[in-house]
Amino acid sequence: MKAETWTIVGCGVFFLVIAPIYWLLTGDWTGTTALVMTTLLCVLLGFYLGVVAKQIPDRPEDRNDGEIADGAGELGFFPPYSWWPLFCALALATVVIGIVIGWWLFIIGAVLLGGMVLGWVFEYYRGVHAH
Repeated sequence: MKAETWTIVGCGVFFLVIAPIYWLLTGDWTGTTALVMTTLLCVLLGFYLGVVAKQIPDRPEDRNDGEIADGAGELGFFPPYSWWPLFCALALATVVIGIVIGWWLFIIGAVLLGGMVLGWVFEYYRGVHAH
């Protein structure tokens, strides 16, 4: 993760240098605020990646003598297809339309959204893909 850390930190340094220059040239508070927030985001992400990099032993990607075969093995859990994101989006659309049309539709959408989020969170505890 050392390469990722230095890449993000480098972007943060770039935005740190550019933000005051941008403000001096344009006087635009919106763009300057966006550049400052981008700098802070890069600092946060770079700090996180730096901390995690110290906790993980050397990866083959981080070593100069690393081979492709050194990275073989299980890479992690990749979920199969799921219909729950679609149902959550439809329930959220019902909530948003309920704000415009009436509170009765908002309440129905909120109840549906709660059920859909619970279904999405617990989809790997029952059914075909249960662990």
